[in-house]
Amino acid sequence: MIDRARELEKVRLMLKRHRIVGLLGARQVGKTTLAHQTMAGWPGQTTFYDLEDPDDQARLSDPMLALRGRKGLIVIDEIQRRPDLFPVLRVLADQATAATRYLVLGSASPELAKHSAESLAGRIAYAQLGGFGLDETGAHALDRLWLRGGFPLSFTARSDAASHQWRNAFIKTFLERDMAQLGITTNASTMRRFWLMLAHWHGQTWNASEFGRSFGVADTTVRGYLDKLSGAFVVRQLQPWHENVAKRQIKSPKVYIADTGLLHGLLNLPTMRDLEAHPRMGASWESFIISQIIRKLGAEPHECHFWGTHAGAELDLLVVRGRRRLGFEIKRASAPVLTPSMRIASEDLHLTSLTVVHAGLHSYDLAPRTRAIGARQITELPEKL
Repeated sequence: MIDRARELEKVRLMLKRHRIVGLLGARQVGKTTLAHQTMAGWPGQTTFYDLEDPDDQARLSDPMLALRGRKGLIVIDEIQRRPDLFPVLRVLADQATAATRYLVLGSASPELAKHSAESLAGRIAYAQLGGFGLDETGAHALDRLWLRGGFPLSFTARSDAASHQWRNAFIKTFLERDMAQLGITTNASTMRRFWLMLAHWHGQTWNASEFGRSFGVADTTVRGYLDKLSGAFVVRQLQPWHENVAKRQIKSPKVYIADTGLLHGLLNLPTMRDLEAHPRMGASWESFIISQIIRKLGAEPHECHFWGTHAGAELDLLVVRGRRRLGFEIKRASAPVLTPSMRIASEDLHLTSLTVVHAGLHSYDLAPRTRAIGARQITELPEKL
């Protein structure tokens, strides 16, 4: 088992500070395992409910009766299946002793599970769990992590073929079963077509009109599809940054399949040889590196952007926190050089630093406050901004 000590410590710290903690992430990403590890280290009593287990559903048929008076750590898995529990948790959290904590696990964002946002506002803190990162697998496993993605059962599969088979099964199950459980009522075949089109669009600026024409529906409808997949943590939207400069700037988000393993499953790329020959290889590499940088810095989604102008200047990732602006450019090359686009981004955005992440092994300075590093050295970036 790969050690997820950083994620475990984060959950434990949040439980010390908050009565209710929501651990969110895609299905099969490891939330339940992390919850059991949290319970194993808990100093008092623990109780676990799995809302996919009929027995546990029966135990919670009268949730107020079942939960009132329980002490210690109470874990409820797949909470989005029982939205009626959110008002109950609000009442119980207000009445609970200082030693009582609730850890709820969900496969839907607060925006998708509106009951959580409405019922527990001000009473819950959220943590998002992603797949494995380079800090957990080790830099030596970079290619394997890029190809297979970060889902634990995909990454640890006995072979690339077995990993590819697992991801295909995940996609099928997500479309045919999980979407309905998350409240997404769109036809499974329609959503598969949409998800596959997103895979071919991976890393490009969102164009609702083009997607709408392809599906014969309104722009707002395809935007709804996009938001639902984002809310289920299988698609990432990287929002644009707007700066007060005399340039026409891009104002639509970039869209990515959140996990490169799922991307390669959708594109039917089971091996590294298949991936390296595919036209979306560069976009896949870019999104993989972006996700590893965001993870290593501990950056929140609202702190992460891309920047681009209609004249062609761009920056792959801009992380903004307070007065610090960290820029990142991703290159699938072994020895990148400073480009005019990098200079423009650094000057116009007043970057604190610009880091060019490349596929080679060496680090070197490109200009003042601009440095190139190899992808395997992402693990050496600071833990926090």
